[in-house]
Amino acid sequence: MAHDHSHHNPSGKNLKIAFFLNLGFTILEVIGGLYVNSIAIISDAIHDLGDSLSLGTSWYLDKKSQQGANHKFSFGYKRFSLLGALINSLVLVAGSIYVISEAIGRLIEPEHSNAEGMIIFAIIGVAVNGFAAYKLSGGSSMNEKVVSWHLLEDVLGWVAVLIVAIVLKFKDIHYLDPALSLGITFYILWNVIKRLKETLFIFLQGAPKDIDLDKLKEKLLSIANVDSLHHTHMWSLEGEKHVFTTHLKLKNIDSFQQLLQVKKEVKDLLKDYKFSHYTVETELDEENCALC
Repeated sequence: MAHDHSHHNPSGKNLKIAFFLNLGFTILEVIGGLYVNSIAIISDAIHDLGDSLSLGTSWYLDKKSQQGANHKFSFGYKRFSLLGALINSLVLVAGSIYVISEAIGRLIEPEHSNAEGMIIFAIIGVAVNGFAAYKLSGGSSMNEKVVSWHLLEDVLGWVAVLIVAIVLKFKDIHYLDPALSLGITFYILWNVIKRLKETLFIFLQGAPKDIDLDKLKEKLLSIANVDSLHHTHMWSLEGEKHVFTTHLKLKNIDSFQQLLQVKKEVKDLLKDYKFSHYTVETELDEENCALC
């Protein structure tokens, strides 16, 4: 995530606005969904609750991540965002399971939905989510960009609710509302499970997929006087900022100047990658690695 370390923080301000808009609308959705008897609106309310948690977490972490490293968290606070993503994903999964059970019940025993009420809520949904997405669309931080796309998906979901509501106004097809609810929920679940897998992969210190570790090793080995490398590890703090460590076995080092030149070339190479931290241990011909 990119962070503004100045006192003026437009990223945090935009996330704050989007959070309160989304949270307020979520509460309205729950009340309205029950009032118009629309399981599709209630399913979107569950989705928006997850969005509100995501926005709230993003807003909090945007402020928290500006704190530097300390004796408790030597890498800083960036990794806290993974915990937020995990909590949000579990909330969405639990909510989706509830909505699916309700929607299936409505398919078995159809109930009438208030089409006029659905139309009103759909229009408000498009407006609120559209405004929130617009506020974050010009953001520079990864938080803002990801949340903006998520809110844009919400706008499209509300457009679908609006279309179904218009159809229901002219023809009372009871199964349309729960069918739409199932479609929205399965789409949400598919994306949530993907995000959950990615989050757990980062939690387990999987190698970042945007960097080819084998190619990086080849480039390091192509540097003059580098004989081999071992104990090479790469992982990500939170999906954007990565960490890299390796041990380089050097050969034919005849002077201190040669050693400095190798270190300079290694650093110049690693600058091309998104590493927020890297550690390179160098070992000369006659040295043995204490970890081997």
